[in-house]
Amino acid sequence: MGKEINTNFDFTERLANLYEKIFVEEVDALLITKIPNVTYFSGFRGDSSALLVGRNFRKLITDGRYIEQAKIEAKNFQIIEQTEGLSKKIVEELKNSGCKKIGIEGLVMTVAEHDYLAKELKGVELKSIEIDKLRQVKDAAEISCIKRACEIADSAFEKILGFLKPEVSEIEVAAELEYFMRKFGSERAAFTTIVASGWRGSLPHGIATEKKICAGELVTMDFGAVFNGYCSDMTRTICVGRASAEQKKIYDAVFSAQIYGLEVITAYKGGKDIDAAVRKILEDAGFGKNFVHGLGHGVGLEIHEEPRLSKRSKCESLLPNMIVTDEPGLYIENFGGVRIEDTVLVTQGAAQPLTLSPKTLIEL
Repeated sequence: MGKEINTNFDFTERLANLYEKIFVEEVDALLITKIPNVTYFSGFRGDSSALLVGRNFRKLITDGRYIEQAKIEAKNFQIIEQTEGLSKKIVEELKNSGCKKIGIEGLVMTVAEHDYLAKELKGVELKSIEIDKLRQVKDAAEISCIKRACEIADSAFEKILGFLKPEVSEIEVAAELEYFMRKFGSERAAFTTIVASGWRGSLPHGIATEKKICAGELVTMDFGAVFNGYCSDMTRTICVGRASAEQKKIYDAVFSAQIYGLEVITAYKGGKDIDAAVRKILEDAGFGKNFVHGLGHGVGLEIHEEPRLSKRSKCESLLPNMIVTDEPGLYIENFGGVRIEDTVLVTQGAAQPLTLSPKTLIEL
């Protein structure tokens, strides 16, 4: 993992896309309060902050804890310090701007925040606008950072294989995975690490407990690293001991579906169609009712972001350089479960896996 990483994010293009959004939505300015979006458009990685982007101004509002950091990271923005509350300063700056129609992130703004703005900004129209989709296609630097996060997770998986054995608890496995990821360069775990052994494998989001792993059990581990703010996401299921015929049957079904997913996750296909194609593989194997979630989701500054690959996907066409997961799984109550997941890069051909750990069944 000694390769040089590209961190030259293309803020010029990002801001150009944001200004196009302002033009298309016919607003005077955008108020951006969702922190991953603040980071994406400005480069600033603190919290408790907001961006105001108008046709002739770009401002980042933050507090005294982050002023020095903001000056370093958000070079395309005027840094405004607030000392009496973020919302109050936002109102003050918007009043001074003279803007009469403001785009807000309605999907994330609380009712209380909206009501405060509406009360204080008399005569100003607040229009809900979705800007998350502007982050879907990754630039070269983003892909480079996600690849590194995937390498870190792969290295942690290789290490954990030497730790897994009967009588080790799920919590201990999760702790070791997170330790190894930090040791190999992860800023933090990308999400709460899932370790589900034996019967608990039927819980798709079975976070680690004090349950001890028993010989002959399947163990599902879902974990991810963060590098330079960007996430990875992978799942592997292994058997501690020799797998039974039934365990192998379920594993092989998921493995076949996951490999097929790499073939059908292709640019210009819709999220619903991709999910349906992979779902049919499991249905034909007799396990349709046991695949209870979508095939995948976008990965970037957030562990779950657009586009989605699911029955309810709103994505009509994947585009090259989107990054998504391919994660079919089967969950059988009182038996256990299997999930195999890669973070993958969308191309005009078959998806390119960025997590490269072995996927054939490992029996320890």
